[in-house]
Amino acid sequence: MPGVSSDSGTGALVPLSPESQDAPIYPLHHGLKSPISRLSISWSRGNSLRVSVFAASSADGSVEEETGGEVVEVKLGGGDGEISDARWRRIAYGSVSPFALLQSRKNAASSLSKMSMNSSSYDVDWWGYIMEYSKEISALLGNQKSPSGPVIDDPKSVISKGEETTSLKAAWELLEMFYAEEPSQSWLPERLVDWLADYDNLFSRTHPTVHSKLVDFQKELVNLQVVEDDPKYWEVMSSALAVGWLDIVVKMLRLHGSYQLDQLSHRETENGLVEAVAVLISKMPRLCLEQEAVKLGECFKAKPDFTKAWEKWRAQINKLDSSAFWFQCAHQQTREGLRSMLQVMLGNANSLCAATCHWIELYVSHLLYIRPFTVGLESMYSLAQKCIQLKPITSADRLMRLIIGILGENTEVVLAECSKGFGPWMVSHAIELLTAGSDHADMLLHEECQNLGGISIEELHRLVYAQVLSSHPLTWQIAPIYLTSCMKLGMVLLQILLCKQPVQHNQLLLKIAGVFNWKHGRKGCGVFWLQQARDEFRLNRIAQQLFDSVGKTISDESFKQWEGLIQLLGSESRTAGGLEFLHK
Repeated sequence: MPGVSSDSGTGALVPLSPESQDAPIYPLHHGLKSPISRLSISWSRGNSLRVSVFAASSADGSVEEETGGEVVEVKLGGGDGEISDARWRRIAYGSVSPFALLQSRKNAASSLSKMSMNSSSYDVDWWGYIMEYSKEISALLGNQKSPSGPVIDDPKSVISKGEETTSLKAAWELLEMFYAEEPSQSWLPERLVDWLADYDNLFSRTHPTVHSKLVDFQKELVNLQVVEDDPKYWEVMSSALAVGWLDIVVKMLRLHGSYQLDQLSHRETENGLVEAVAVLISKMPRLCLEQEAVKLGECFKAKPDFTKAWEKWRAQINKLDSSAFWFQCAHQQTREGLRSMLQVMLGNANSLCAATCHWIELYVSHLLYIRPFTVGLESMYSLAQKCIQLKPITSADRLMRLIIGILGENTEVVLAECSKGFGPWMVSHAIELLTAGSDHADMLLHEECQNLGGISIEELHRLVYAQVLSSHPLTWQIAPIYLTSCMKLGMVLLQILLCKQPVQHNQLLLKIAGVFNWKHGRKGCGVFWLQQARDEFRLNRIAQQLFDSVGKTISDESFKQWEGLIQLLGSESRTAGGLEFLHK
């Protein structure tokens, strides 16, 4: 469990993990000559240290002008090499609004569900809220287009270079796929095909992949005169077909020399076989919600229709495989390459294993061609274990570890992998997805833990993330949003955070205090602090809200509340913003 220490006697809220015992070494690059007389170390912004290096004085007590001293900044670990600090700040600020809106809706929905016995409408609305939240976060992480989409302009360009992908975006889409879209598990296999098409290039950094094979072959394709004579041409097509990248395969088949006008007359049978395979690939049945414009294959929304179409499609492949036209095909590489592709579509396990590079690609190929009707995570997890045995890896990528945790339906493992691989931002925002459709996960993450000081795991991770935000002068302003969602320790830590801010932030601190008190029912305190901050905008909104309720309630209790606000305002109304009507 992240952040949980077996030794509870230390009293630390977020104890260091055992992994931190091996201290990393950070090089210190400076231009001073040896010897160095002394170092001065102080905290800089965020997770950086400012190191002042002073050169030793010369024998006569003087210091050389160009080597007297130098200040360097050392950035400590953490962070993500894929994402710059500036982009991380944009992500941090951009995720505040959807997070706060979801918390507000959660509180409102919780109140309504307690009053209403019919929870079906509430469940439907909540799924919509979760998907809206997830889509906003996903858009914030980048509008990813598949890098394996076809390029029409250049006939010899197999794959296009789309927007640069990140593991953070890939991980978020995985969580959305398996948790936020839980009612749509019947087309999970097809969603995994699309996900791999978008993010297989991420695995290329540490493992061979189908994507890297395509990239390498595209470099060679420019110099090839007769592509069908190259064994790599057929190998790459079988690999792309195995993971369901149909558009790429069909485009590559159309590069075959038999399509050239001067070749058609004496290669008619060969061209017919190539075109027959291309048509079969383009007509492959797909079980999906909607048909994309650039996506090949026939889309079916209902499983019975998909099953019927799949059986018919397989029968056509078997018929072509046993055709006598293969004996009339004189080109050996074409004949063997096409029949190898037919074996992939027929679900030959050995062919699929040979065509794929790592276990996730093999896993997707099994879902496409051997188990197209797979439903439920239990059978998907056993299949994943089988693929890992067939395609073992020496070091698992963080995305691979996350997928294994998701398929194993182990919330604690998923949470730990999110924390270890993607940091506190990911955990703080992904918890909303993990608890969306699972009562077990909801109870696990919201249960108060004595070894955490009586707070829940959810609150622990929010406090950790708020602590990260508070450590940087450019993000501390949004830390209160997350602290106010922590029921146990949030208010105490918020007070500490506000007290430690410099004087120049005084007006902003007063606004934060005013909004916090107003939202938590302490309306008098809220108005007072907003007055001190001279926040005319919020005071006018409060005034309109109060004015609209003047004629609606006239009970003794509400009248006392009015009297209290009037007394708070005092005799002078010039500091009251838009509340001067209360003096009338």
